[in-house]
Amino acid sequence: MEIAEELAKHQKAISVAEFFEKNRQILGFDSAPRALITTVKEAVDNSLDACEEADILPDIFVQILRRGEGFRVVVEDNGPGIVGGEVPRVFAKLLYGSRFHALKQSRGQQGIGISAGVLYSQLTTGRPTAVTTKIGPTHRAGRWELMINTATNEPEVLKTEETEWDRPHGTRVELEMEGSYVRSRRQSIYGYLKNVAIVNPHARITLVEPDGNVEVFERATDKMPSPSYEIKPHPLGMELGGLIKMLRYTDKKKLKSFLAGSFSSVGAIISQEICDRAELDPEMAPQDLTHSEATRLLAAFKEMRLKSPPTDCLSPIGEELIRAGLEKEYRVDFIATTKRPVSVYAGNPFQVEVGLAYGGELKGDGKVEVLRFANRVPLLYQQGGCAITHAIENVSWKIYSLSQPGGGVPVGPAALLVHIASTNIPFTSESKDAVADVPEIVAEVELGLKEVGRKLRRYISKKSALSERKEKEEIIRKILPRISKKLSELLAREEPDINPVVAKIMGNLLVKRSVASENGLALVTLEVANYGDASKAFKLHETVSVEAEAVEPPARVIALGDGYDHLWKISLRPGERQQIRYTVPSEGVRFSEPVVEGVASELVSGARVVG
Repeated sequence: MEIAEELAKHQKAISVAEFFEKNRQILGFDSAPRALITTVKEAVDNSLDACEEADILPDIFVQILRRGEGFRVVVEDNGPGIVGGEVPRVFAKLLYGSRFHALKQSRGQQGIGISAGVLYSQLTTGRPTAVTTKIGPTHRAGRWELMINTATNEPEVLKTEETEWDRPHGTRVELEMEGSYVRSRRQSIYGYLKNVAIVNPHARITLVEPDGNVEVFERATDKMPSPSYEIKPHPLGMELGGLIKMLRYTDKKKLKSFLAGSFSSVGAIISQEICDRAELDPEMAPQDLTHSEATRLLAAFKEMRLKSPPTDCLSPIGEELIRAGLEKEYRVDFIATTKRPVSVYAGNPFQVEVGLAYGGELKGDGKVEVLRFANRVPLLYQQGGCAITHAIENVSWKIYSLSQPGGGVPVGPAALLVHIASTNIPFTSESKDAVADVPEIVAEVELGLKEVGRKLRRYISKKSALSERKEKEEIIRKILPRISKKLSELLAREEPDINPVVAKIMGNLLVKRSVASENGLALVTLEVANYGDASKAFKLHETVSVEAEAVEPPARVIALGDGYDHLWKISLRPGERQQIRYTVPSEGVRFSEPVVEGVASELVSGARVVG
């Protein structure tokens, strides 16, 4: 027997499950701590996608239990549930899913996801995965125990039964595996779920840690993300092999109807023009195109000025919810956000959103905290190899008042959040840890970073100016009272109120109250004057123990537990002043200090400042 014939006996096909069984590090199971994080990540991603597709506010429960040397991971959601026949394939067959061919934004794209966790579970413990699911209040829950046949990449159902479950609908998955539980700010299950909560503020997530500690990430809004819709491929994103495949398997009878019906941004007129440029008969059958004709068709795509793909396939977070998410998880002094216009790379629409949090409890002695997200999913690993990090490093942060010693990620009390939404995130590997350096994406991230950087620079500059004003005012307030006291003693007169003088010197907003009693009534006058060089719009609160009468101009009155809050909305141009008058009984009335809302405290004299 020839050697080639002997070697041929040992050749056999490898299933995808068998491949990943021997190369589990590709899927993110390369260390004990990361194995647990990856499993929770894939299960939570599935839960969030399922809830959003069913327009259900997500309520997700994650529990990590110690089981001997390993752990039991439980993830439960209130989603729509899974039809019984689909459960084995969803959880125990790799590369099985509904989102791989759909051109719309979603967390899961590859169909590996949770089935990779099932594979790792059975590899390390030999135990099956338990799945409980219920599709409605009138249905009984079903429970499956599953494993993956790695030789065939097919599910093996070890046990199935109906069971009672108090949820009206939802899915619960339980996996046992080897792992290591760590509790850190970033690369941990806690850190992952904290980041999920920031960019998914509509979700409520409960984590029960192995020691019994319970962490609840409450939802910050009841507003669901805008839904994303499936679109057709864009001609500019096509490659020759993909185009030939589409031509071969289309059910369209004519080339012009194939073009108009298979691609976005292509109608009847454009399809005719494409055929003319490619010198092809629009009436010919798509299946009859030769290799050279398909090449000419692809070249015609590149020559056309086509509209960008539709953008309703994306579901960005939005500036308002990014701000809400950051405010919910961080105590900071300043937040800036921006949302870039939709752009396109290789025919794939994408959108970049950036948030910057500054000051407060953030530490200023190290690098800024970088929060990377793709389709609302946190990216915890391979930060140095990610396009988002490279874009951050490309920006000259010194211009925006952050130090950047030696280049790289800037240093300071800040957190940078970057979210990329796309129909096809170009990840660098199957573990979906980092975004590839696509020039269009890097450029858009840089533009978003520079935009929030400019906002930060204006804030820091304004804060610095206000700080200098405050120092100057404090010096004046130390000197003027001494002068005032000496003059009062020399002239034998009552010591005057120095607030008006300070306000004039500093260019502040002055609030001064005077009270004159007559016939058992006290006539109260609030004089408000703008000594600054810019207009000021603000709210003025006057809290009195009784409700005022003869109020001019009229006020909005709010009853409090110990008095009444009188509120005026005021707008004053530079140098303008306004008087407010009201009456109260001359005896037994208590006044609180006037309160100004909407102006920096450094710019106000004679009143307390809130907000």
